[in-house]
Amino acid sequence: MKCTIARVQDAKKAGPDDGFRVLVDRLWPRGVRKDDLDHDRWAKELAPSTELRQRFGHDPDKFADFRTDYLAELQHSDEAGRVARELVGLPTVMLLYSAHDTEHNQAVVLKEWLEGLS
Repeated sequence: MKCTIARVQDAKKAGPDDGFRVLVDRLWPRGVRKDDLDHDRWAKELAPSTELRQRFGHDPDKFADFRTDYLAELQHSDEAGRVARELVGLPTVMLLYSAHDTEHNQAVVLKEWLEGLS
């Protein structure tokens, strides 16, 4: 499986090489109408818990702890495992996220986790 990540705001419309496009935010992205985002699935099951997301607060200094805790959440979630098995079977998956920070967000961690499963 080839897995890529992209900000929702930069990839509202699908491109020819995007593959299966999955929104991985628990909340719908602000300022984006549902009709304006090309996506194949909104996988809230793969998003970090509300508690973890709020504790992280998109603070780069907290990213290492966030990564560890988020990987643990993914590993212990039956729902996340079920969705992950579906995605790993696809040739190309694009994970869409709305965070401003392109290096410290859940999609970076999720991509790492999914690639480890394939």
